[in-house]
Order: sequence, then structure tokens, then C-alpha cells
Amino acid sequence: MEIVFVTVIGAGIGGVIRYLIPGRRSYGLALLPAVGAAATAAAWAILVWLGWPFDGGWIWTVSILAGLAADLAVALILPRVRDAADSRALHELSGGRL
Repeated sequence: MEIVFVTVIGAGIGGVIRYLIPGRRSYGLALLPAVGAAATAAAWAILVWLGWPFDGGWIWTVSILAGLAADLAVALILPRVRDAADSRALHELSGGRL
């Protein structure tokens, strides 16, 4: 049951990060919450599989920090990659004039 809670927390963190980091015009509304939820759930499942107690504080901390790190990575890297890809596409479609 705790995996549901940590997944919702990860999605909530992703929703907040979306509005704190500039560049949100490059990705959709649900991307960061989905990434945060997936990262926290995956981290939780892996840590439980490794034998960490699900009622301990460290599994919560590590899982939530994994979701936060994944959200920050996507929010910081994706706008730069998307802008570069858009510039290349514009250059190709304009025949090199732009």
C-alpha cells in the first residue's frame, strides 16, 4: 500500500517542478508528474526487492529523491534538446535559408 502513497507523492513533486523550472513550453502537462511517479515507484520496488523495510524512513527518502532527480533531469535537459531539434528541423525545412 505504501507504494501507492510514494507514487502519488512523486507525481505531486513532478507537478510542482513543472512550474518551478523554466522551459515548460517544451513538454506536456503530464510528463513530469508521470516521470516522477514512475521513478519513485521503480525506486521503491527495487529497494523493497533488495530487502529494505517498507516502514523505514530511508526507503521513503531515497525513493522520493529518485523521483525528484528524475524530474529535475527531464525538466532541465528536455527543453535544450527540444530547442536544438526544432532549430535543425527549421533549417532543413527552410532549405538552409533560416
